[in-house]
Formats: sequence, C-alpha cells, structure tokens
Amino acid sequence: MTPASPSRSQPQLIPCVDIQSGRAVRLYEGDPDRETVYFDSPLEAAQHWASLGAGLLHLVDLDAATGRGENRAVIRRIAAELGVPVEVGGGIRDRAAAEALLEAGAERVVIGTAAVKNPALVRELIAAHGPGRVVVSLDARGLEVATHGWAEGSGVTVGDLTPALADAGLQTLIFTDVTRDGTLRGLDRELMRRVRGLWSGTLIVGGGVADREDVRLLAEEGIEGAIVGRAIYEGTLPYPVPEL
Repeated sequence: MTPASPSRSQPQLIPCVDIQSGRAVRLYEGDPDRETVYFDSPLEAAQHWASLGAGLLHLVDLDAATGRGENRAVIRRIAAELGVPVEVGGGIRDRAAAEALLEAGAERVVIGTAAVKNPALVRELIAAHGPGRVVVSLDARGLEVATHGWAEGSGVTVGDLTPALADAGLQTLIFTDVTRDGTLRGLDRELMRRVRGLWSGTLIVGGGVADREDVRLLAEEGIEGAIVGRAIYEGTLPYPVPEL
C-alpha cells in the first residue's frame, strides 16, 4: 500500500501515535516525563484514526528514541492488523534497526538522529529499498537540528543537511519545531516559510498544528502536509478536516 499524494490546496494530515511504555501518549515539548495518556492501547488509537479515514499513520517509538527500551512488538501488531500503511520513527540509528521495522510491516521508516550523525545511512537505505520507503525527520529549535530524542543540540542547521539529503535521493522530509510540538501554540509562519525555501521535495510539518488556521497556513505556504497529534486528540482540530 502506498500513501495517497496530497494536493497543494488541501495538505495531507497524518495522525500520530506516540508509543511509550506500551501506551499511546503525547509529550509536551518532547519531554518523556511530561506525558498525557490518550489510549492505553496504541492499536486502539491507530484503529480509531483509521476508522475516521486516515490513509497513513505516523508511529513513534518514544522508548527507542530515548534509549529506555523499545515497542517493536506493538508496532508489528499495528502494522499487521490495521489495514492502513504506517511509517515508523524513533531510535532508528542503524540499517539493522531500519530493516527490522520494514520487515515488521512498516511502509516506510523515519530516520532522525542518524541522518545527522551518520548521513551515509540515508543513502544506503534509499539504495536498498527505494526512496518511497525512507523519510528523514529533522527536529529543530529554530533551524538548529536537535538529536537524541530532542535532548541535544547538534550545531548543524537544516540548511546544512538538505543538499546532501536531496543528493541521496530523499523525496520526503519531516520538519518539527520542537519548541511547539505538543503545545497547541500553533505554527510559526516565518519558520515554516524558511524551511519550505530549503527543501524542494515533499515537506511534512511534524508537529505544532493546533487548528484549521494552521492547516490553511500550510496550504498558503505550499507545504504538502503535517503530522497531527494533540490537536486531534483534544479536538482543537476536527479530524478529518473539512475542505479549506
């Protein structure tokens, strides 16, 4: 199954299921100790959004991202039972981890810290599995990329990385403003515009969307989609979103 391509006028909204200690949670500014539990079962959360028409689910293994463990068995079950493609991120720092998730049923893997620390990994995975199976997620404060579950600054900017990612054949980039993720504060239009200017491929905003005005902002800036979490869990953004 291949995720449907969104139109420019109506960005694709991808529900997120963050998995920590086997439960579906959302974090405030990425802090694993500031969680809200929305579903005890991540499978139940995924089924809920799929039943509302989601064509793609974004799963994040927060325990793998922070080095506290992993939730691969849960992810495998979701991929097997959901009937909707899933992309999976969190703690994928080598080829073996990426390929284990692809073998577990993930439609595509999301590479974060490793894209900064080991850029050759992105090229290797694209060469082995094709550009449709690999996504890179750059999580940043401003334009400085944060790594290791957002705990560390890298000293590297988004603009430092995008040329090499494009050269490696990457098609889809996720960008997250970590200062706004999970806060319902809405998007920073100027930052979104700057990132759009740095990446000519498919751009997905990985957090910060709070309401329909943010969806309209994405459309106006030519950004193809967003990963949505707290806003749809708490109802500040209806899902599915009516046509703009």
